[in-house]
Amino acid sequence: MNRPPDRDPGERVTRPPGGAGLKRASRGPRPPGGAGVKRVLRGPEFGSYAAEDVGWLLTDLSGAALEAPTEDREAAIQAGRAHYAESLPIEYRPGAAYRKLFEEALDASADRLAHAVGLVGELVLAARGPGAVLVSLARAGTPVGILLRRWARFAHGLDLPHYAISIVRDRGIDAVALDYLAAHHDPASVIFVDGWTGKGAIARELAAALSGTMFRADLAVLADPGRCTPLHGTRDDFLVPSACLNSTVSGLVSRTVLNRSLIGPGDFHGAKFYAELAAEDVSARFLDAVAARFPAVADRVAADAPALLAADRSADWSGWAAVRRIAAEYDVPDLNLVKPGVGETTRVLLRRVPWKVLARADAGAELAHIRLLADERGVPVVEVPPDALPYACAGLIHPRFAGGAAQ
Repeated sequence: MNRPPDRDPGERVTRPPGGAGLKRASRGPRPPGGAGVKRVLRGPEFGSYAAEDVGWLLTDLSGAALEAPTEDREAAIQAGRAHYAESLPIEYRPGAAYRKLFEEALDASADRLAHAVGLVGELVLAARGPGAVLVSLARAGTPVGILLRRWARFAHGLDLPHYAISIVRDRGIDAVALDYLAAHHDPASVIFVDGWTGKGAIARELAAALSGTMFRADLAVLADPGRCTPLHGTRDDFLVPSACLNSTVSGLVSRTVLNRSLIGPGDFHGAKFYAELAAEDVSARFLDAVAARFPAVADRVAADAPALLAADRSADWSGWAAVRRIAAEYDVPDLNLVKPGVGETTRVLLRRVPWKVLARADAGAELAHIRLLADERGVPVVEVPPDALPYACAGLIHPRFAGGAAQ
């Protein structure tokens, strides 16, 4: 993999102390700091995935009051009073129209997703062999890790271990989880998994965090529109339907949390299990719909994989350059506020305070859910010429948000 570009001088890095302004709920003990044997969390005790699908190297924070209104979180993050990983956004509860869009998107893309899973699965096995250990970056990477595990079983009869761990922008990867992996597996067999790339911030974070360790910073993704990893199923910017929702398509597990008032120096990073959302859970529906298409795409994967393995798949980080151009054009002072690609734009609309969405004029139905979310939140969608944006769309977080209101 080509060396990631250096951090842009104008990109703010905030590392405030954790815990400010957050309260722990009365139920549930405080996670023990550091002592004892680390326990891998598995469903159904934690999350809705089957126990064999994934082991979560996380601390269960289900009893913690971590959610805060989106506007309050955004103001604190941009003012440097808090880091985004210290709290959680309130879970988006989609209406009937949005749920229908998810189902339509899944039905329309299942073959494309299965083909991408098969291709990146073959790249993973070529890179690590039959002893590969899948380590997904929770939570967007976890459904993909499960699908890769299912592909390895379907196509090769392999039963690959799969874990999910936390990585946090500007804070790095969970070192306690890495210690656990190193104690139980050969680090050379580990490969990291995510859903997609945006501008490549997590790929850069992973490379920096693993520098000097026994682990290689290889990142496997379904879609790599940011062009920052050679291990991908496609470089097209298309909708991975698991990006449409939050926990209800990710095993009912929250985004990961690193809050020093709850996570001790010897603890895994944390997350919550939203068991109360079980009636809305489509995690299994997503996995089963894609895996059901494996037989239909198997011959095409077998035909396409050799050419992909032989191709020049080097990372050129052109997505990062595009983000810098967008930031300059729209006078956005912090590159963290520019979120390119379908998946990242969806996250902006679900979790942050969006300012506007840039959409390629030729993107068409691919962005139906983006347009619906933008309409619900009163966010303008700006049509741009196809040659002005290498992604299908980009979401811009409001760059002048402070005191709980957009200025």
